Amino acid sequence: MKTLNTNQFRYDGRKKFATDTPTMTGLLYTDTADHTRQLDALAARIDQAQNRMHADEHYGLLVLFQAMDAGGKDSGIRHVFKGINPSRFKMSAFKKPSEEDQKHDFLWRFWQELPERGYIGVFNRTYYEEVLAMRVHPERLKQQYIPENLLPKDEQALWKQRFSDIVHFEDYLFRNGFPVVKLYLHVAKQEQGKRLIARLNDPEKQWKFSENDLEEREFWPEYQQAYEDTINATATRQNPWYVIPSDDRPNQQLIIAHILADLLESLPTSFPPTKESEAKALIRKIEKQDK
Repeated sequence: MKTLNTNQFRYDGRKKFATDTPTMTGLLYTDTADHTRQLDALAARIDQAQNRMHADEHYGLLVLFQAMDAGGKDSGIRHVFKGINPSRFKMSAFKKPSEEDQKHDFLWRFWQELPERGYIGVFNRTYYEEVLAMRVHPERLKQQYIPENLLPKDEQALWKQRFSDIVHFEDYLFRNGFPVVKLYLHVAKQEQGKRLIARLNDPEKQWKFSENDLEEREFWPEYQQAYEDTINATATRQNPWYVIPSDDRPNQQLIIAHILADLLESLPTSFPPTKESEAKALIRKIEKQDK
């Protein structure tokens, strides 16, 4: 299997992210068969490391997928985690907040879906929408019932407050044994356009397209600025961002799989110690039952 230095995609506060960062990088695979072989091998590494984490019962992992529409979140999750034991995996997709969600703090609905120790939890769209989409459409703040006297008069101060809240939230998770891997699937506007057109040309995918997708494309520059500011404000050494060049989906999947395999294998987890004598005694009991 090819090795990959994933630090080139890592942002932990020591370098700045800019949205002109390339959305394409050198291909890690030669053809479809090679891509499948590599991804299968990485999936096996992820599964083995997660199996050890589950047996150890001290750590859990939260993986965040954040991207513009058609960035490859669904396909990335489906392919990267294809080898994971579903009984130790939790996937949560977040859409428009409900009326109940709006009556709580902005992190409340995400708290409800956090993984337990030994599990990998995946968020498809995340609490970062609260400083991305909400920033592009600040009029939506009125739907959150926040007391007027608690809202900063300077809108930028509000986003700084939320950046701080998110960083503290993720630090809290890290200190409790739940590191957070934050993946921004970085795709070019032209590539996004091609994918949206492909959806419209595919009867099985037309349902995924919404007029709102076109409306949101009009705010592309605003979203890019919001992503740049958000990543730079919330990237930490404990819970870094990884900006994944995503114009090529198979390449994107391999990069993500490398990141997750390396991280899971780096956790100080181990299988519980076993005693050979006890195991042999249990084997004899089973053999006796089968006679």
